[in-house]
Order: sequence, then structure tokens, then C-alpha cells
Amino acid sequence: MLTIKNASKNYGKTHALKQISLSIPKGNCYGLVGPNGAGKSTLMKMIATVIQDYEGEISFNNEEHIKSTLGYIPQEICLEQTVTALQNLYFFGKIYGLKGKQLKQRAEEVLAYIGLSERGNDKVLTFSGGMKRRLNIGCALMNDPTFIIMDEPTVGIDPQSRRYIFEMITQLKQSGCTIIYASHYMEEVEQLCDEVTFIDRGKIIESGSVNDLLQKYAVPSIFIKGKNSLPKGIEQLGTLTEKNGGYLLTTTSPLTAMDQVLKHYLEDDRQLERLELVQPRLEDVFFSLTGNQLRD
Repeated sequence: MLTIKNASKNYGKTHALKQISLSIPKGNCYGLVGPNGAGKSTLMKMIATVIQDYEGEISFNNEEHIKSTLGYIPQEICLEQTVTALQNLYFFGKIYGLKGKQLKQRAEEVLAYIGLSERGNDKVLTFSGGMKRRLNIGCALMNDPTFIIMDEPTVGIDPQSRRYIFEMITQLKQSGCTIIYASHYMEEVEQLCDEVTFIDRGKIIESGSVNDLLQKYAVPSIFIKGKNSLPKGIEQLGTLTEKNGGYLLTTTSPLTAMDQVLKHYLEDDRQLERLELVQPRLEDVFFSLTGNQLRD
């Protein structure tokens, strides 16, 4: 669907992107992951043709078709606050060439899809942050796009709206849409995306399927929490680090270690509050690759 070759973008002396190359297959939900300022938004604006002054090449398999059915959802909310939700949808629909009955029908369809049918005639300034985010997405769907770019679509919203947006994205995937999803919320990427590219300081540091990356970089570990100090001997089972009021034990044999930890607690007659196998997370993968927290 999309091929990017050696794409670079500078803002004066600042190198926002450096020699980015990747390929996104059709029907894929593709995650772009990195801390704030990594270059994700710049890359997405380049793909959406918002930024056209850059080095390298960005091409679609069917360029004419994709330009007419591309939906771009920027991180910033791009709505006119003083008019209604329907008027915002009409505005973007007209940009895409819709008019008359076709425009009105599509606006009503999108309004229902984003769960705002009952608020169509209300001014946007009366909406919650989550409702504005959903309407922001709706505006990008007016042309019924097959290729959708989402830049941090769940920033600053309530859990209910986030869940609703997840359901929308799942439906878009099932309908065959190709989606680029940029976020620094790892749980979202793990839940929604098929493949992911990690970006840090304008460079790609790793790419692959979510499952493959978790298996490649995740370190097996268990979490231990008790009321008293740890029994003697547990430190010999692996590497201990303090975390969330307990200890993370990194070990190549987590199940064997769990059995040994339980025996130590029983022998020392100590109270064990939590003992659990820690599932690998993309955030741990990113940290192991860069040493940076995702929200830096």
C-alpha cells in the first residue's frame, strides 16, 4: 500500500527525520511508536502530503486512488468550535467534493458512526474532550477513506471515549482499511496494531510484528510483593530491581523461580501479597532499545 524510501526532514539545524524507510501492507494497522518529539507527527504529515518539502520518496501503489480516499486525523483538534457538529462535517465533506443529498446522507452516517447522532445540531464548544476527538475522526471519514492516518487520536480523553474509538478502529480494520496509528500509549498499540516501528530521535530503531518484537526483546520476569523484606536466597534466582512497592525478578526460568520464591516464603513463614508472572510489554522493548521512557 505504502512505501517510504530514505525520507528525511530538517527544520533548520534540527533533524526531525533521518533516512526513514519502511513499507506498509494493505489492510494493516501499522503502529508508529516513540517518545514526544521523536518525529512521528512529521512523518505522518509527510505521508498525508501536509508537508511536501522533504528529501526521499513516499509512494502509494495506486497514487491517484489513494489521494482521493485518504483520511488524515491530526493530533491537534481541527474543528470550528462555534458551529454545530453537522456543520463541521459538512465543511469537510465539501472539501472532498460532496454536495446536496450525498453530503447530508454521508454526514448523518458519520455522525451515527462516531456516536453523536443526538448531538449533531449542538455547537462543538459544548462538547467534552472525548466527543471532540470523535468528531475530529468523523471529519476525516467523510470521504469514506481506505487509507487512514491517526496521530495520537486518544490524547486527553475519558476511558469511555477511548473504548469507543478502539471499537471504531477495529471496525475500520475489519472493513479492509489500512491504518497508520501513532501513539506513545503502548497498551493501545499492542491491542490495535499488527506491526510496529519504533522511532527515536528521528530514526527507525526497530520494526516488526508486535508478537515477534515481544518475543525477541522481552525479558522473562516475575513480580514479588510481601509485607516484610524478601527472604534470604531469592536474590540468587535472578536480577532483582524495586518496582511498584515490590520487586521485579528477572530470570531465564520464571516458572521455576516462582516455585522457588514460594518455597522461600513458606520456609521463612513470611506473608506473600503478590507473586505473578510479568507479561512482556512493548514499553519494555522500547526501553531496552533506547534507555528512554516513552513519555520523555
